[in-house]
This record gives sequence, C-alpha cells and structure tokens, in this order.
Amino acid sequence: MEFVHPIKDIHQINRMKKLLIQQSKRDYAFFVVGINTGLRLNDLLHLKVKHVWNGQTFYDFLHVDNIDPPYFLNDNAKKALKDYIFSNHDMEPDHYLFKSQKGNLPITRQQAYRIINKKAQEIGLTGKVGTHTLRKTFGYHAYKKGVAISLLQKIFHHSTASETLHYLDIQNDNDTVIMIDVNL
Repeated sequence: MEFVHPIKDIHQINRMKKLLIQQSKRDYAFFVVGINTGLRLNDLLHLKVKHVWNGQTFYDFLHVDNIDPPYFLNDNAKKALKDYIFSNHDMEPDHYLFKSQKGNLPITRQQAYRIINKKAQEIGLTGKVGTHTLRKTFGYHAYKKGVAISLLQKIFHHSTASETLHYLDIQNDNDTVIMIDVNL
C-alpha cells in the first residue's frame, strides 16, 4: 500500500466539498463523514442508515457494534447525512448508507478511491491521495486543533506516538501552537 497524505489546507478541503456536493450528495456525505470521524474505510463503507439515524433524530455517536471506541458525529457530518438521507426517500434503516448505484451494496473501495482521487486532482492536490486520506485528514486537523497525540494514537490503534505523527505526515511538530483555555 502506498503512503497517502492528509489534506492539510482547509481551503482545499472546502474546494473538494464544493465539487463533491455538485456531483453527488452521497459522495459529499461520504467525504464529510470520513474527514470528521476518522473511521476506517471498511467501517465507513459498511455503515447503514440505522447506525446514524433512528428515523427521527441523528445520533451524536455512531451506534455500531464492531466500532470501538464510538465515533462522534459532529454537526457538519450530521448536516451532510441529513441532506443526503432526506433527498433519498427510498432509504431504509438496513440500507447501506453509501449505497452503490448497482444494487443494495455499499460502494466499493475502488469507487471510493475514484471519488476522492478524482476531486483531489481537480483541485490540484499534489501529494498522493487515496481513501486513507480521509482518516489522515481527520487526525491531522484534530492534532493541529489540540487533541492529544495519545488520544489519536488510541483511535488509530498505534503503539507509539511517533508512529501516529508519521501516519499523520507531521515531521516537524515545532510549528504547532496549542492554546489551552479552560475559560473558568
């Protein structure tokens, strides 16, 4: 497997989101949920509608038996999911969330790669981009916003902090300024 990079520039993330929403609400939701949860690709592809929505409200955490720790669904992820699910009136609780157009199966790993890679090329991303870019983008930005490397290490199931920093493509940590404001 080739090493892929996170999308480090927020403007590039926003450009990708803009292109994806124009293409497909499914693809947009896939990207937004991926970069906001850090889920593994396999877990992301096998999410079902019932894992994020009970028919009336969207969950704050993914309700999936095999996913530990539970993954938080922030407002951006919930909004993308709401727009996507509500625009597809035929979605049932047991349907795959990111359903293929060729039946009642999830999109394939290859299709997920094509979705992400094509849009990355369109916005001019120069680094290697793939489906793992979503997970790495989540981790990179979580770290840059002050999430402890030990927590990310646990999420990614890494044995060392240096492994997590390498995974997130952070070579020089000296430019990270973390402001801790408890605002008591």
